[in-house]
Amino acid sequence: MKKIGLAADHAGFPLKEHVKEYLTAHGMTFEDFGTHTPDRCDYPDFAHPLAEAVEKESVDLGIAVCGSGEGISMTLNKHQGIRAALCWMPEIATLSRQHNNANVLVMPGRFITEAEADQIMDAFFAAEFEGGRHAGRIAKIPVH
Repeated sequence: MKKIGLAADHAGFPLKEHVKEYLTAHGMTFEDFGTHTPDRCDYPDFAHPLAEAVEKESVDLGIAVCGSGEGISMTLNKHQGIRAALCWMPEIATLSRQHNNANVLVMPGRFITEAEADQIMDAFFAAEFEGGRHAGRIAKIPVH
């Protein structure tokens, strides 16, 4: 069983609530770092705690949602141990895990349906890092 960290702003809140239902239905637990309401808020307030939890391994992976997915992705990727991948189709989710060892799935809440999100999460959770030639590239990502 995996424990998944969640984060979203107001634009991502509705899809994050759906993600919680998906995770529960698939036997996964989660820690919700917020937001907990659809009221206007700032995505960094929730992205940073999620990133820290992934880095400390208090959660196995993360899922983050904002309107476009861009802002929360940029914030998450400021953390040295985070490889957040903005995915809007299952194929990108698969490749983000296989080739980039993504540890946070980011989805654009205003641009995908719940059914599309389910397919993206299915792909993300089913894929595994291939290692090999990709491992050296991953090692070059952090700024020292």
